[in-house]
Amino acid sequence: MKELSYYPGCSLHGTAREYDESIRGVSELLDLRLYELEDWTCCGASSAHCTNEDLAIDLASRNLALAERNGRDLLVPCVACYSRFKWAEKAFRETPQKIHFPYQGRVPIRYVLDFFCEDSMLEEIKKRVSRPLKGLKVVCYYGCLTVRPPQITGIREYENPQHMDRLMELLGAEPIPWSYKTDCCGASLVMTRTDIVKKLSGKLLLMAKEAEADCVVTGCPMCQANLDTRQEEAGKEVGNPVEIPVLYFTELIGLAMGHKDTKKWLGRHLIDPVKVLSRRELI
Repeated sequence: MKELSYYPGCSLHGTAREYDESIRGVSELLDLRLYELEDWTCCGASSAHCTNEDLAIDLASRNLALAERNGRDLLVPCVACYSRFKWAEKAFRETPQKIHFPYQGRVPIRYVLDFFCEDSMLEEIKKRVSRPLKGLKVVCYYGCLTVRPPQITGIREYENPQHMDRLMELLGAEPIPWSYKTDCCGASLVMTRTDIVKKLSGKLLLMAKEAEADCVVTGCPMCQANLDTRQEEAGKEVGNPVEIPVLYFTELIGLAMGHKDTKKWLGRHLIDPVKVLSRRELI
């Protein structure tokens, strides 16, 4: 059994509970033991780095110092949190005197999507797929921070990433090629410039609809929230009504592996995915 430290971040204990629960549920089926980081605090995403660079580094490095004590890899579900941790890691390597916590840059920081898409994990998932997602057409939405900037993420295919697409194929779904997989949804501007978020998210949803996808798949809580909760407004913004479920990739892993709580996770979405999955006879 592989053991990992786990940093849920703020959103996974609130608006993205289904993401948290599906990660934990899938991990259990894959014989992964997650240890939630004790005494973790907010990493500063997504406003600290816009306010004070030193504060942003301190908030992230404090959590990294906690993780480093355990000697385990750190699994991070939220891509905004992951990005802040990787920037703190870079700051330590370039200017170690900027770090005010006992962090030594030794803890491997693993983004959940990247981790589950590694060859060894894909092999384990493949062994456990009991209900292939046959007939389900998906568009994989990576968003901005999952792959960028490449000098931070280490992703080589940052213009046209393929790892989530390969995962969906392994689960039996059909990933549809589209040109918007790394476009921005507006991210945290939803708090200050909702008009921009409606425009950007509306375009993404419209393109997913034109691609004739059954659902959008993502691994970012902020992207999922923007695309799932504002479809009526976004549809009006782009002049075309849209209604398409936006799922976390871990929910689809759980569905394909027959996890007993899948319906509970899916029931938390604003745009109901059960209708689409039922039509495909997957649930």
